[in-house]
Order: sequence, then structure tokens, then C-alpha cells
Amino acid sequence: MHINTREIKTFFYSQYFSDGLRMCAGILLPSLLGSFLHRFDIGLTLSLGALCICTIDSPGPLLHKRNAMAIGNAFLFVVAALTGFARLNVYTLGLEITLFSFLFSLFTVYGTRAASVGTSSLMIMIFMIDKAAKPNEVLGYSAIILAGGVWYLLFSLLFFGIRPYRAAQQTLGENITDIADFLRIKAAFYLPETDIDENYRKLVSQQIKVSQHQDVVREMLFKSRVMVKESTSASRILMLTFVDLVDMFEQIMATHYDYGEIRQKFGDTGVLSEIGILLQHMADEVDNIAYIVLTNTRRKFKGDFITELEQIKTRVDEIGKNDTGVSNLALKKILVNLRDLNDRVRSLYRYYQSKNSGALIDGVYTDEFSRFVTHQDYAAHIFFDNFSFSSSAFKHALRVSLVCLVGFILGKTVAIGHHSYWILLTIVVILKPGFSLSKQRNYQRLIGTVVGGIAGIAILKYIPSKDTQFILLVALMIGTYSFLRLNYVVAVLFMTPYVLILFKFLGVGLVVKERIMDTVIGSSIALIASYLIFPSWEFDQIQDSLKDVIQANLGYLAKVAESIAGIPVGTIDYKLARKEVYVKSANLSAAFERMTSEPKSKQKKVKDIHKFVVLNHILSSYIATIASTLLSKPPVADDADNLKLVKRSLAVLNDSSEKLGGGVVQTSILKQAVIEKASRRTNEQDEVLLKEQLGFINKISADIARVTGNILS
Repeated sequence: MHINTREIKTFFYSQYFSDGLRMCAGILLPSLLGSFLHRFDIGLTLSLGALCICTIDSPGPLLHKRNAMAIGNAFLFVVAALTGFARLNVYTLGLEITLFSFLFSLFTVYGTRAASVGTSSLMIMIFMIDKAAKPNEVLGYSAIILAGGVWYLLFSLLFFGIRPYRAAQQTLGENITDIADFLRIKAAFYLPETDIDENYRKLVSQQIKVSQHQDVVREMLFKSRVMVKESTSASRILMLTFVDLVDMFEQIMATHYDYGEIRQKFGDTGVLSEIGILLQHMADEVDNIAYIVLTNTRRKFKGDFITELEQIKTRVDEIGKNDTGVSNLALKKILVNLRDLNDRVRSLYRYYQSKNSGALIDGVYTDEFSRFVTHQDYAAHIFFDNFSFSSSAFKHALRVSLVCLVGFILGKTVAIGHHSYWILLTIVVILKPGFSLSKQRNYQRLIGTVVGGIAGIAILKYIPSKDTQFILLVALMIGTYSFLRLNYVVAVLFMTPYVLILFKFLGVGLVVKERIMDTVIGSSIALIASYLIFPSWEFDQIQDSLKDVIQANLGYLAKVAESIAGIPVGTIDYKLARKEVYVKSANLSAAFERMTSEPKSKQKKVKDIHKFVVLNHILSSYIATIASTLLSKPPVADDADNLKLVKRSLAVLNDSSEKLGGGVVQTSILKQAVIEKASRRTNEQDEVLLKEQLGFINKISADIARVTGNILS
């Protein structure tokens, strides 16, 4: 019960619920004000403009939100006006739908934010199709829609201006929760009942969530600080927490070993289960930090794991003494990582223990952080360069254009009722660049619409009170926009009864049959089109993801290689290489997940690609393990055998990169002859373990080369 209460509280403190409240208020207030002033028709039109612009209001830096919503408002007016005139003739309207569907769907080449501007423009086009406005009323009506969009823009800016870092804080809290879940999956590797292959699937899937949230937090923190131009206590704490969080995630990645081998060596001792249980307890404490960040509360770190760590140390020492011929070096390294993780958890707690915690560091932000933020290029040539069938974005835009034309024709000929624009709206919402995403959205939309329609009928039939219906309308609106990014099925489930109640208030009557039928028609067209019209299968594009992830790991390993060769490596350069690995690995994992939901006949080389994904994760984990050790010490020229091993791994990975069409990553040590009498590290045990880890990286690199050959064959 306690867990359920915590989860409910966490949701109400989350960015999802905050977004739901903001969007609901921004859309509903103009209509309520219009009703109060006896101009409900104008209020409703203002709300329509706000509804379209709110689709652009997704997480990100305030500057990006402002610019995107401003551009969206410009398109809102132009598209509303053109549609108002085009609808006077069915042929001009059909031509406009075809052209605009293509144009605005191609906005995906500029990223997610630009794609939402395109969606907003398509939405107002669709809503205007059945608006019976006379020619002399079109511009005035379009101006009111624009006013509604501008209202939402100002309302959103005011909302974030009051608490500029709250959105970043919420996203950071969600990211900490993701890392806690990632740590639990890692802990499962040490438990004897866990299937290692299946656990790897869970691990790479969870890594996608971690990476996506980290990217959003990185943008919101680093770019928001540039905009606000001041360093506050709250901003310093958030910056510190995020920087430490990324380092802690690497530490979790670094607690990686050949789990099959260590189970075989130490499974009977029971120490692995103790390590797994301790990691699960640490994950619970990380979850507590997430709750602290989300709720703005303070509490002391009560879960210090010194006693448990000492117990594990005693067990590890006993294994080293009693089991002759069995090295306990790997267990000692795991123990070191566990201690480091405990220190990092304690450090994160320290930021939230007192009101003066913001003074722990000054000048956290430097210009170096801007190098970690991805910058989107909005040059015009990018748009026109994609006018080719070799571009997946072009094929997607063409597919949307043709399908929208078919949907428009069906809406005018076979659809029942007076809201046939629902067919087009369903197509625009469901049809995504890849088949798997379209298929997923299709099922989610259908299930949500049918279940939501039944709920809507029940509300209207058994709750006749208009006051109660209005309260439910507001609650359903908040639920719709709160779950829009979190769980699309639930969002549609809330959306359908809210639309039905709204139409009842507008005097339209019960339209549930019409909505379900139009949704089925739109969903069917979208699903068939995604399979037959210029289909985009993941296998045809995944080679780029494979190449990118190998090159990222090459860059990461090159930094480690330089450190082994005694060349100083800057912390920022190292962290940039690490970030690149995490981003590219998440992209590859996401592409593989999409592939597994495609038709079986289109899933080529799926077993080999799964092997590649797992091997890539193991490789980056081992590099992180070595890097976390090397970079904590001054650079020292290492043993010649170690240099040979790392050079061999770099050469093998470079060869795989070339086979996939990628470039070769150069590092200075590849051009140098190995010094046979290089100085050795003082700690002999560290030297032995390092050699083992480099040997394993060499083996993994060879395995990746073999799997790459299988994929390309």
C-alpha cells in the first residue's frame, strides 16, 4: 500500500501531470471566459487555436518552446485562412489536403519539435474542413484562432516564467527513477534464478529510457541557464545532481562482468546473491532521491550500506583464502564499485539535506557544458535535400499525403455523420515514419476509443447532472493531456468520453457510434498504407545505427587507449565520448525494438542484430569499467602487452566500421610503435585485472566483427 501511495504522489508531482494541468487550463479558460461574457462561440474558437498550439508544448528549453509556438501560430493563421477559402470547392480542398499533408509531414527532417509544428498545422487544416464560414468571415475567424494560439503561447511562457527550473527538476526526477530501474535490472544478473539473455533484453530497453531522459534534462538545464543568465541555489543543485547522476550511471555500467563466468566460479558461495540484494536496496535509495527531487523535500540518508559492504568484504576475503586456484579479483573490483556507488548515493542526498546546499559549489556552469547539447540545424537545404526516394522522411510525407487524400474522399462518400474529419485526424495521429510505431499507435487508438466510448455512454446515461458532467469533463481533459506522453492508450481512453461530453454540451448529441466508425476507418487505412505504400522497414535502415554505435565505441575506447599509453585525457573529452556511446546505443536499441514488432517476414537477421546489441552493451560497459579506474589516476605508460591488446581491439572495430560504410577512428597510439620496456603500474592486482578486461574487450571486438559479417552477408 505504501508503494502505491508513493507512486500516486509521484505522478501528481511529475511533469506529466503538470503538463496536463497547464494544457487543460490553457484550452479551457478562453471558452469559460467566453461563456461568462455570453460570447461562447468566440471563446470556443479561441480554445481551438490553443488546442492546436498545445501540441507543440512538449518538454524542452523555454527558448525552443517559445520559438516553435511562435512559428506554429504563424502557420496556424495561414493554414486556417487558406483552408477556409479552399473548402468552398471540393477539388481545391482535396488539392490543399494533399499538398499540406506532404509539406507538414516532411517537417520531421528538422526533429521532433519541428514535427509537432507540422502536426499543429495539419490539425487546424482538418478542423477547418467542416467549418461553414462565408468568404467574408474566413479572415476574421482565422484571426480569432490565431488569438487563441497566441493566448496559449503567453500562458505557457508565464507558467514557466514563475518557476523556470521546475520542468527540469521534474524531468531530472523521472530520469533518476529510470536509473533506479536500470540498477535493479543490473542487480538481477547476480541472482541465480535470472535468465541472463532475457535480462540483457530488459537492460538495453531500459537504457533507451535513461538516455532519452538524460538528453531532455541536458537541454533543459544547459540551455535554460543560458536564457535565465543567472546562477541560483536551485539551478546549482540541479546542475550538480545531473552531473553526479551521469557519473553514477557510468558507475552502474562499470559494474559489469562476464556473469556466466562469475556464476560458475562463485555461484556456490552465496556472495553473488548478497551483491544482488544490496544493489536492489541501493536502487530503492536512488528511488528515494527521485522522490525528493520531484517533491522538493529534504531527508537524511538513512540507508548507508557500510555494514552490508563490510559483510561482503569479509565473504570475498574468505573466498580468496579458502578457494585455492580461484582468483577473487573480480569480486574485489565489484566491491570497489559498490563502495563508489554508495558514496555517490550519499553525495546526492547531501544536496537536499539543508537549505544551504546550493552553496556547496559556485560557478558550476561553464561554457564547456554547451558542447554536450545537440544543436539542430534548420538550414533550408536540409528540407529540399530530402526530396528523394532515398530519404525515409520523404517517403513518409508522400505516404501521409496519399493516405490523407484517400481518407478525405472516403469521408465525403462513405462516412456516416457530420464529423468525417475524424478520419483524417486519426490518420495524421497514427501514421508514423516506421511501420512498428504506426502499428502500435493504431492498436492503442482503437482500444482507447472503444473502451472510452463505452465509458462516455455510461457517464451520459447514468450521470444526468450537467455540473457533475462538467467536473468530469475537466478531470478527463487533465487525464488526457497528462497521459499523452506517458501512456497513449490511457490518454485516448480519457479523450473519447471527454469529447462525447463536450459535444453533448455543444448540443450535437451522442456521436459515439460515429467516432468509433471513423476511428476504425482511419486506423485501417493508416495500417494498410504503412504496410503497402513506400513501407519503411527497420532492417533497411539499421546499418546506419550499427555503424554509428561502433564509431562511438571506437571514440570511447580511443580515449582509454590514450590513457593507457600515458597520454593525458581531458575529463570533458572523455565525458563527450561517453555521452556519444550512450546516445548511439540507445538509438540502436530503439531501432531493434521497433524491428521486433514488425511482421516476421520483414525481420531479417534479427538474431544476429540482437547479438550485436548485447555485445555492444557489454563492450561499452567494459570500456566504462576500465575508464573509471584509469581516469582516477595520473596517466602512466602501461605494459606493452596491454598496449598491443587495445591496439588490436581498435583495429578490429575500425575494420567492422569500414564494412558498415563508416570511417576509421584515428588515435595517436595507432601510429606509434609499442615500447617493449614500458613502465608497469605499482598495483600488481590492478595490472592483472586490467589485462583480463582488455583481453575480454579484444574477444568482444572479434565477436562484433563476426556478427557484423553475418548481418552483411
